[in-house]
Amino acid sequence: MTASGVAELIRVEGASFRYDAWPVLDDLTLALRTDDFVGVVGPSGSGKTTLLRVLLGTIRPQTGTVTRAAGTAVGYVPQLETVNWNFPVTVAECVLMARSRPWRPWASARERAEVAAVLERLGIGDLAQRHIRELSGGQQQRMFIARALIRRPQLLLMDEPTSGVDVMSRHDMLHLLGELNAAGVAILLTTHDLNGVAAHLPRLVALNRTVIAEGTPAEVIRGAVLERTYGAPMEVMEHLGMPVVLDGQVRGRASA
Repeated sequence: MTASGVAELIRVEGASFRYDAWPVLDDLTLALRTDDFVGVVGPSGSGKTTLLRVLLGTIRPQTGTVTRAAGTAVGYVPQLETVNWNFPVTVAECVLMARSRPWRPWASARERAEVAAVLERLGIGDLAQRHIRELSGGQQQRMFIARALIRRPQLLLMDEPTSGVDVMSRHDMLHLLGELNAAGVAILLTTHDLNGVAAHLPRLVALNRTVIAEGTPAEVIRGAVLERTYGAPMEVMEHLGMPVVLDGQVRGRASA
């Protein structure tokens, strides 16, 4: 439990990870609570995807610890660019593949009803029999969120969920994620989009191998913090009470 009485789901303490001789994470400490809705920002190569893999448990840091609350279920939504959209499967079948073990080659009536319910909840119930390549970018993201939700996760991890979608789809996605968070799902997502996504989240983490800063958007989207994170000067102004990075989307290089 934290000082505010909110339970922690996962705590990463002093974690370091390297691929061969290349350091990716260095003495990283981060805690995720049951009510969190967090955006992780940082340049390409800063360790965002590696952090997701550490939180998922698919890799272990070489030093440091990862403590997970007993029974914590974690869902994962990958980047759309990593998916083979020609795979011969419908939306409903794709979601069914993620159902809880023991896995069977057929789905029960209860499982099919659960898939239909989660697709309907996400606004794509009418697309259940469509081939996955026939969906728009926003619809594809909702399908993968459905895949994650079918496992009833307490924590949802998302890798660049708004990459490649238009402004309206991005707005709809953030609204949907806000509803899921309000319903009790903790969410951590990575993003390059400082203005369109990060500025609208309640909590941000600036990452470049280690946590540079964390807090509200006003505390993190600041010139000094972004310069340390991205390794280049960045100008920030306030517009309608929100921080705005004048250069828009940032895809800088890691500092090392």
